[in-house]
Amino acid sequence: MQHWKKIFRLPSKPSVHMLPVVAGAVIMSACATDPSLAPRKPSGFPASVEKIIVPKCAISGCHNTESRDAASGLALETWDQLFEGTRDNSAVVPFRPDFSFLMFFVNTYSDLGPSIIPTMPLDEAPLTRDEVTTLRDWILAGAPNDKGEVMFSGDPDRKKVYVFNQGCDNVAVIDAATNLIMRYVDIGHDVAIESPHRALISPNGKYFYVCYTAGQYFQKYSTEDESLAGEVNLGTGNWNSFAISDDGSKAYVIDWSANGTIAVVDLINMKVLVHYKGSGLFQWPHGSAMRDVNTLYVTAQTGNFMYKIDVSNLSSPDIEEIILQPGEPKTVAPKYDPHDVRFSPDRSQYAVTCQKSNEVRFFNSNNDQLIATVPVGTYPQEIEFSTSTDYVFVSCMEDQTTTPGKRGSVAVINYKTHALVKLVYTGFQPHGLIPDDEKQWVYVANRNAVSDGPAPHHTTECGGRNGYLTILDMNTLELVPGYKAELSVDPYAVVIRE
Repeated sequence: MQHWKKIFRLPSKPSVHMLPVVAGAVIMSACATDPSLAPRKPSGFPASVEKIIVPKCAISGCHNTESRDAASGLALETWDQLFEGTRDNSAVVPFRPDFSFLMFFVNTYSDLGPSIIPTMPLDEAPLTRDEVTTLRDWILAGAPNDKGEVMFSGDPDRKKVYVFNQGCDNVAVIDAATNLIMRYVDIGHDVAIESPHRALISPNGKYFYVCYTAGQYFQKYSTEDESLAGEVNLGTGNWNSFAISDDGSKAYVIDWSANGTIAVVDLINMKVLVHYKGSGLFQWPHGSAMRDVNTLYVTAQTGNFMYKIDVSNLSSPDIEEIILQPGEPKTVAPKYDPHDVRFSPDRSQYAVTCQKSNEVRFFNSNNDQLIATVPVGTYPQEIEFSTSTDYVFVSCMEDQTTTPGKRGSVAVINYKTHALVKLVYTGFQPHGLIPDDEKQWVYVANRNAVSDGPAPHHTTECGGRNGYLTILDMNTLELVPGYKAELSVDPYAVVIRE
């Protein structure tokens, strides 16, 4: 058995060198071992990886089962333990050493990827270039075990949470059973950053669709393996949102501009069927939702109105304007500035977030009459209804009142009584959110885009500030304790594949 020697005796209780040195660190200290220890059980690592990780990391006082609580929760005695993650989520993301924390702490070579101090193994010689390269190449190959198996493979029906990072054009794929990041997938059509802004899952769960504010393509990806399944060029536009028809056959993609456009896309063949556009036809259109297969609602993000569009005849849509406050004349001057719209589970009402007036307005779906106005936190953005509770959740991205010194809250509204139940601080600048009604949770993507937010754990290769994911418990209306998964730059949208 190989032993790692220290110049001091192993203390009877953990000393400072054995504890996490920085928040979120994947601690890989090298520590003394006891010669009387029994031979190790099979690790499951490939031999070339085992000879690096096991003798230098998975030892008493460091990353073994007994000591993991003092080492960010990470145990490295076996391959299976590695993929139990750390208190800060996944230590290794298969196929992506550039998103694997373990690599950042052992790498000291700038050309091999990011580095974070303190270098691990702590207080020992850093890994050689060959050792770092071995680990990097192993992760690039999927970080397989000694049988060639890659974690999180082989289950095409796995429940997944997708978080879209518009600062780096990638999506974090999260295993819903463990809440661990299982993959990072680069998306987009062009090399330049296109900024994925909105995403939706197809009604049959087989695909996710995404539009880009700085790109012309609308894309379709398989939820089985995140491979590109199709794309279509929408033309020039600031493509901010879209809605999918109930039958999954069409998408209505919205160009947010002074003279906006709506592109109608055939989702089966991925081709544009028609563009709805014209001078003054749509003024700053933004949020969108379908009431039924033939009725599309679109917010006008500047002013006091929204659009209701009958698309029964695709070539000749019937367009109405709904004034958000009865009796007011239409205006495109900043007033309520409706950002997004969603329908209740039974489609009897719809809710509109008004980012200028800091409120949510509820309307009757049958006659489009205003039912209630609910004040919420500052700058309400995304809104999603729960199907198992009476709650609707709203991200209030710039709320600095609910929690002084913090920025943002999630408003919880009872959509049957139209009462504000609670404003909850979920993280810095919350934006995208999605309920998981099976678990009674709400996943919240916190952008953390401005400099007064919490310092990110690290900086990715595309630069910028990393955001993070938190989980709101629908039963307690508090955050799930201990869960905060750092993501990539500017996480903006989040969806679930059931």
